[in-house]
Amino acid sequence: MSTSPTPTRSVTTWWLEQTSPSDLVPAARTPAPEAGVRVARAAVPSPEFSRFLYTAVGQDVTWTDRLGWDAARWRAFLGRPGVETWVAYEHDTPAGFLELDPGPDGAVEVSYFGLLPAFRGRGLGGLLLAEGVARAWDLARRWPGLPDTRRVWLHTCSKDGPHALANYRRRGFRVYDTTRAEEPAVATPGPWPGAAVDES
Repeated sequence: MSTSPTPTRSVTTWWLEQTSPSDLVPAARTPAPEAGVRVARAAVPSPEFSRFLYTAVGQDVTWTDRLGWDAARWRAFLGRPGVETWVAYEHDTPAGFLELDPGPDGAVEVSYFGLLPAFRGRGLGGLLLAEGVARAWDLARRWPGLPDTRRVWLHTCSKDGPHALANYRRRGFRVYDTTRAEEPAVATPGPWPGAAVDES
């Protein structure tokens, strides 16, 4: 008995970097004070809050790699020296987040970045990215024992939002590698198990 092949799709991944704090380009638009927008660090490691941010932002862009993490794994990751979560708020409501994950030799990865769907397209992404990357460059000031940051890097792919690559470039990131691969065509997960986004 033959089985039908698993559907796949071609995915392009772009790897980007900054190698100097002067590479960072500030956001072009800054919300007025009455917009109630601020960016703050979630200084207390919270698996529940981080999982909320991860699922809420990644629900329609196929973020699935951490869905199987239990609380202990989240706690171990968030407890690593230098791992930081920076959250954008609009009138004290979480709108998006940026996660920093330092590696060896002063390289800091922007491991996750994005906005909840309701907050996209209003200029908040540029502000959050600029603020978060600035905090990547001064990470060692808050974490004695970490080396000074000498490189900030990230990757994005064609499964992410249509404006992701352009946003990174506007903030001064440069593409240093591009890869293409066939991957299983996985449905977007939705904000919680069993609540997949309707793509029809």
